[in-house]
Amino acid sequence: MYVCLCHGVTDTQIESAIDNGAETMKSLAIELKVGTQCGKCCQCTKRVLNKKLLQIAETQSQVA
Repeated sequence: MYVCLCHGVTDTQIESAIDNGAETMKSLAIELKVGTQCGKCCQCTKRVLNKKLLQIAETQSQVA
């Protein structure tokens, strides 16, 4: 699904950036330009970011 229409960024691209080390909105803005134009995508981007970081944390806690 498209999250940022201004820059054509999908939720899959955001998740991939997080898998590659992006952990903040600022890092996603630098890498993918999300939230840097109209800002309407910020809330959805934050939801994708928080959900993905939570999944990563849960996976790491199960391994440890």
